[in-house]
Formats: sequence, structure tokens, C-alpha cells
Amino acid sequence: MSVADHFVFRLPGLKLLLGVTGIMPGTREECLIALKNGYLVSISPGGVREALFSDESYQLMWGNRKGFARVALDAKVEMIGGNESCAAGPMPMSYLTCLTYILGEWTGVENIEDYLSYAVYLLWVLFPLVAVFLLPGVLVILFYTSILLLHIYKRKNELKEAYSNDFWDGAKQMLATLWDGHGRIWHGYELHGAENIPEGPGLVVFYHGATPADCVYFMARLLIQKKRYCHVVADHFVFRLPGFKILLDAHGVLHGPKEECVNALKKGSLIAIAPGGVREALFSDEMYTIIWGNRKGFAQVAIDAKVPIIPMFTQNVREGVRTLGGIKILRSLYERIRLPIVPVYGGFPVKLRTFIGEPIPYEPNVTAEELTAKVREIYIYIFKIFGIMIENTGILLSSHFSHGASYRSRWNHGRLWTCLSLDALNCFCFITRPCRCSRLFKVSTASYIALKNNLL
Repeated sequence: MSVADHFVFRLPGLKLLLGVTGIMPGTREECLIALKNGYLVSISPGGVREALFSDESYQLMWGNRKGFARVALDAKVEMIGGNESCAAGPMPMSYLTCLTYILGEWTGVENIEDYLSYAVYLLWVLFPLVAVFLLPGVLVILFYTSILLLHIYKRKNELKEAYSNDFWDGAKQMLATLWDGHGRIWHGYELHGAENIPEGPGLVVFYHGATPADCVYFMARLLIQKKRYCHVVADHFVFRLPGFKILLDAHGVLHGPKEECVNALKKGSLIAIAPGGVREALFSDEMYTIIWGNRKGFAQVAIDAKVPIIPMFTQNVREGVRTLGGIKILRSLYERIRLPIVPVYGGFPVKLRTFIGEPIPYEPNVTAEELTAKVREIYIYIFKIFGIMIENTGILLSSHFSHGASYRSRWNHGRLWTCLSLDALNCFCFITRPCRCSRLFKVSTASYIALKNNLL
């Protein structure tokens, strides 16, 4: 049994725990009764004062306390020093050793330290595996934090709605700051080519990563830098997620019918869409395979609205979060129920850079099939260019956190991924993915040198 300070017994919810573990307030009578009944009683004469104000030299802060000695004399028992060893004399006892002893006495299990050592070993082995599946949950937390903030904002500003041009203006700025901060800190997020976005309407077409985080970062950075808001087309299942209605309404997320998108574009809006959708998010891979199928509705929307198509791509979007989409049964199950049941893992703090390409202007004589093929060719070329710079996650993490003392140094260093030795990258690629590397090195040396010179 142990003696604890009186304040511990005033902590809410601890009464049951204290009773089960045999901790008592420490009055003289209670200690005498416990000792006479054959119990082992532990006490720290220094108490809370010693815990808070002692130092690394292990200074005793007992003051004039001698009640513990009086209890031992009255009960006629021996005092056992917690820091004594019969063989080696005085030596410090670690907190873990003391905890192990207490657990052994409480549970009655012999050699409990062996079980604890095995448990700690399993924890260290399994922690990375568990962590990579839990980290994507940060995005879910951010989404629901955004929803909570929107409810607070709505409650606070209901009376001002009649006097505001857009009720959600302040909320959009607030959430843009939240998401941009997360992207800047966790991924060192950068947006390049924002000047290619026209002042008028336009259709931004992007490759869908395992999560839409890069699109959210893009929308937030665009709103902060250019005061321009970009609507996004979402899958049907998103509108059925609990609590998401207010978030979708505030950001003007579109359900995706052709007429709705055309009308929004004709009103001057900027719209982002991923032709591959959820299927591409779940079942594409680290080779950035395009999974558009026969989808050409986005091209028809651009033609009907007479607006340019703006290609967008985020470097390393597949290295941040990945999926287990290679399991065939999950693909079959998705095609049946059309719900994102594929597990995702990662959440790694890799460097993310979003590149905005030059707009593909509207041409009245171009068909939807021709425009779709043109956009697809652009992305295939982009992936070939970026293909020579695919790195493993360890290299990406190192690139992101190198030269941490200076943001400029870290970001400049992050650009050096273009200068990785082709021989070293070739070796790494053929060791890890020998069956897929033929696609990786179809880029000409001239394209590589041109891209390296352009970025450096």
C-alpha cells in the first residue's frame, strides 16, 4: 500500500482507482492498522514538496517530518530504504524499477518485468505500422474542425447575414488560414504558376491523389494570395458524410451535374475537377497511372461554357498518402458499392508543390473526345517529366526537413531533387520496382537537362 498526498483524493474520478490500488491518505492510525495487518506500506517523507522542488542532485526536502519514523516504532516494524542494496550499498532506484515492483506486488505475477519488456518490444515494432494508418486521420480531424468552426461562425453571424454580400466570406478566410498553415508546416506546401489562372472563368483539371488534401491546400493558398475562390466538384458519397453539409455549402462544392457546372462557369466561377475521381484516388499507384476510363464530361463542360482548361499537378501527392488499391478484391467491391472502402496509410510530411500549367484555350471546332485526348497527353507528358524524379519516401522526408534552421535553405534544398544521379535512381528503382521501371526512363536526356536547368 502507498501513502499519497491529500490533494490526490480531491482529484475528480480517481476515487475508484485509489481504492483498487490500495492508496491511502496517510493518517497515522491508518498506517498503523495496515502495518499491524501485515501489509507493506510505502511512503515518501518529502511528499509533493520534494517532487516539485528537488533537483538532479536528489536533494532531500523532508524538513522536520519524522512521523514515518514514529509510525515504524509504534508498529514495531523495520524500515526498508528504497535506495538500498545489500550487495552494492546505496544506489539510485529508477522510476520504472519502482513501478515494476508495485505492479508485481499488486498483480501477484512473478518476473513481471519480462512481460513488460515483451510488451514494450511489441509496441516499438508495431508503432510505425499503426502510425502510418492513423496519420491520415489528421485530415479527418481537420475537416471536422473546419465543420465545428463553421457552426460557431454561423451561430455568431446569423444576425449579420442580411447585411453581408456573402455570409461565408469570413469563414472561408478563417478555414483557408487553417488549411494553409497545415500545408505550410507539414508539407512545406508551395504553389507555382498561379499567374496562369485567368481572371475570368476556367476549369482546373487535376490528378486525384489518395486524398484531396493538395486540392484543399491549393484552394486555400489561392484565396489568400489572389483573393480568388475556386469551387470543386465532389463525388456523390461526400454529400452523404455525416456533418459535411455545412462544409460543402460554405465552400460551394458542386455535386457534379453537367448543367450545374456550366452555369457556374458562365457566371465567372473557377471550378476544379479530377476526371479520375475516387477511382483514381483509390486505385492509382506511385507511377501516377491515369484512371479516367471513357470520361470526357469535363471536356464537354469546358466546350459548352466556352472556357479554358487549366492543367494542375501536385508533385509527390502519391508519396504523402498511399492506398492498398492493388488488392483486386477491393477493386471489385468498390465497383459494386461505389464507396471508398480501400484502406489508406501514410500522412508523411513530404514536400508538396502544386504546378499550374498554361491554359488550354477554348476552340469552337474541337470535340469533347479531342479535347480529352489533348488533356490526357499533357498529363502523360507531365508524368514522364516528373517520373525521373520519383523518390522513395525516406528521401522525400530528408529533403523536406533538411536545413531546418532556415526555411529558405530547406526549400532551396528541396529543389535539388532534380539533380539526383540518374544512375543512383536507376539502381533504386530496379531494386524496388523492376517490373515498372521501363516506363520511368522513357524520358530523353534532353528533356531531363532542360527541366533541371529550368528549375535550378
